[in-house]
Amino acid sequence: MGLGWMEIGTILVVAMLLFGPERLPALARQAAQFVRTVRKMADDAKAELSRELGDDFVDLRELDPRAAVRETMSSRSAASSPSAAVPRGRELRPGERPPFDPEAT
Repeated sequence: MGLGWMEIGTILVVAMLLFGPERLPALARQAAQFVRTVRKMADDAKAELSRELGDDFVDLRELDPRAAVRETMSSRSAASSPSAAVPRGRELRPGERPPFDPEAT
């Protein structure tokens, strides 16, 4: 999520100033209850999807695009050397213009 100790400390100080020390514990309990409720709703929705779709249900982690990219890149690097992955054309002569594709721009 990217929250460091400085950000958490700043949030706590601002919350202390806004709500006061007497109301802060009750607000923290409400926030924790909200997080538990949202997690339970997400787990229930996932279980219901699994029950409805049966064997066709795909684990949502399998749909993570970062995992697909990692898998593709690792299989490419294992299959070929890094120099073979980059196609090499012929060298341009001095003053020669590189090829241009007007449909690509």
